[in-house]
Amino acid sequence: MIAHLPLCSIKNPKKVLVIGGGDGGVLREVARHPTVEQIDICEIDAMVVDVSKDFFPEVAIGYQDPRVNLHIGDGVAFLKAVPEGSYDAVIVDSSDPIGPAKELFEKPFFESVAKALRPGGVVCTQAESIWLHMHIIEDIVSNCREIFKGSVNYAWTTVPTYPSGVIGFMLCSTGGPAVDFKHPVNPIDADETAQSTRPLKFYNAEIHSAAFCLPSFAKKVIETKSK
Repeated sequence: MIAHLPLCSIKNPKKVLVIGGGDGGVLREVARHPTVEQIDICEIDAMVVDVSKDFFPEVAIGYQDPRVNLHIGDGVAFLKAVPEGSYDAVIVDSSDPIGPAKELFEKPFFESVAKALRPGGVVCTQAESIWLHMHIIEDIVSNCREIFKGSVNYAWTTVPTYPSGVIGFMLCSTGGPAVDFKHPVNPIDADETAQSTRPLKFYNAEIHSAAFCLPSFAKKVIETKSK
């Protein structure tokens, strides 16, 4: 979901940056999109990559794609050095905003993301659970609303192994060509090439749109912060 929500919302994504996601799972899903020409990943911990390749090969298979370029280092520093308008999409598969990942939830980081995106480019970042972290989500929405001049949306999905069984995503676009996250324009679930070797088990166009339907308590807070 963290890969397909942004990439299915824009036509012909070509250059994608993944921050975190060292297990390779996001890479695996990004690689399903045939228009993508370059996939850069910046992972802070090389051991995550090595362990995933050894013990979770079906996830780490993403590293086998020739379009992937692995950079071991700090994602914040990596983004600061990226030329303006480098990417069509940035996907931030981070841990929680405690310790090393704290910077990935702060305003300066989102400003670096916005600079790295082309006009009409999109970002999707892990954005916590509506059941447990509304105070964090409020801050994320407020910061993104100030920085991103296109769309600012919150989506959520079920992940049984996560606390509360759900996880959320902040999806934003830069100014330029309009992006309607709620209605996918790049239906990867209908692409026979993308489905041929590893059929999608969860994501489809209906799930995509449904991810933006929020419970009333969350909708009230998020939509208020978005104005």
